[in-house]
Amino acid sequence: MSTEKQTPSMFNKDNYLWMLAGIVVIAIGMFLMSGGVSNKDPKVFDEAAVYSTTRITVAPILIIAGLIIEVWAIFKRPKGTEI
Repeated sequence: MSTEKQTPSMFNKDNYLWMLAGIVVIAIGMFLMSGGVSNKDPKVFDEAAVYSTTRITVAPILIIAGLIIEVWAIFKRPKGTEI
């Protein structure tokens, strides 16, 4: 007879889905922070493209929101478990 101990997993499917959502939000924030074509001519500094609202405000907020989602997904208890 085999007596294997079945230890419950720390995370369930719901936790992994929230972690994936957090990674997606962080990736979107990083993509927005990188911007696009900010300078068509490398010798000319385009202040409006570098210091745009998307790069300075929206992208960092998305990255921080993604990190908060990640922390929440890690600490979230699966339903039906007790302390």
